[in-house]
Amino acid sequence: MPCTPFREAVSARLDGEPLEMPARELDAHLAACAGCAGWAGEAARVTRRARLAAAPAVPDLTVAVLGALPRELPGAAAAARARLVGSALRLALLVVGAAQAALAWPVLASGAGAMSAPAHMARESGAWNLALGAAFLAVAAGPRLAAGAVPFLLTFAALLLPVTLVDLAAGHVHVERAVAHLLLFAGTLLVCAVAWRGRRRRAVGVLTGRRVPA
Repeated sequence: MPCTPFREAVSARLDGEPLEMPARELDAHLAACAGCAGWAGEAARVTRRARLAAAPAVPDLTVAVLGALPRELPGAAAAARARLVGSALRLALLVVGAAQAALAWPVLASGAGAMSAPAHMARESGAWNLALGAAFLAVAAGPRLAAGAVPFLLTFAALLLPVTLVDLAAGHVHVERAVAHLLLFAGTLLVCAVAWRGRRRRAVGVLTGRRVPA
């Protein structure tokens, strides 16, 4: 039988591939054929030398690669500014909500309202103002709630502003009471800003196919 199939089997054995013949048949041929046995030994030495050869030296390109990178990733500055503005809006809402709650709590607890209002009316007004403070705090904690709060807050603020101005001009409301409404107006504007930013981020996410974080 020609030696070619056996030498191919030797090469396959060195490479860890199927022999395409029984191993005992190959070993028997190598034991009987001096030419194939010598060829197998030389092939084993060449294979071992090739596998153990040192890898060629590769220059260290770390400094060059790092130097070629941009100092700032595209959009990183805009994203950082957006996070800063978002955090500032939420912090401002937190302050306004806490101030609104602090303003309402004494009236709610004591029942002593401004302008000598009846006790129940004073407590009702206090509960109302406390709820507004809680709404501001809720939006500060979860900006996704802003969109749902905008219609009510904006309508209430739009109706309260002319009524307060008319009553202030007629002397039906004290100046300090009217000034306290500035918290409501400020909180409403902040909630509108948070809702607008959230809508804009969602629109960008739809266009880019990226998920927008809360």
